[in-house]
Amino acid sequence: MNIEQARFNMVEQQIRPWNVLDTAILDSLSVVKREDFVPAAYKNLAFADIEVPLGQGQCMLFPRLEARMVQDLAVQAHETVLEIGSGSGYMAALLAHRAKRVVSLEINAELANLARTNLRNAGVQNAEVRHADGSVATPAEGNFDAILMSGSVAAIPQSLLNLLSVGGRLIAIVGDEPIMCATIVTRTSATEFRTVKPWDCEAPRLQKFTENSQFAF
Repeated sequence: MNIEQARFNMVEQQIRPWNVLDTAILDSLSVVKREDFVPAAYKNLAFADIEVPLGQGQCMLFPRLEARMVQDLAVQAHETVLEIGSGSGYMAALLAHRAKRVVSLEINAELANLARTNLRNAGVQNAEVRHADGSVATPAEGNFDAILMSGSVAAIPQSLLNLLSVGGRLIAIVGDEPIMCATIVTRTSATEFRTVKPWDCEAPRLQKFTENSQFAF
């Protein structure tokens, strides 16, 4: 496989059509080598329009979804970012290419070790992976400039929103199948938040987050 041609095709055929047009984000996709974060058994699918299995019932998100979420979070070079759900470490690497520092929480110990190894091997030095339950996240750092939830939830917990600095943003995929949408929440003051839902999509669930009640009649 011609890796660079496959990467080019991924960007041009999957990612640009999803309105990922920020040149800085597109540059990140060339610098951060996605193939370095894909399990060996799936290397030939590193650039395919699929959710790559990681084991433990988890997967990497579609490349177009990863890129769009990073773009719309609009991370700046001076910012500290919290990620919920490390997976293979790829999203943390993309964020680290944009941010000052990334703290990534992964509930599964094996995946946390995988993400650490992948980030180290890729030379990413400003991203830290912690084995922790993101649904009860209370990192000692205090507030974050941006939070990215690398999966879907029924609702965004207020405890995570409270970790945002004023002016900070959180992006997550919110809803229940078959209706989910990207949700961006901006903290506008100590007590106020603004929410927008700019596009529809679907993503696998993050573990341990509260589900909506299901009533049977």
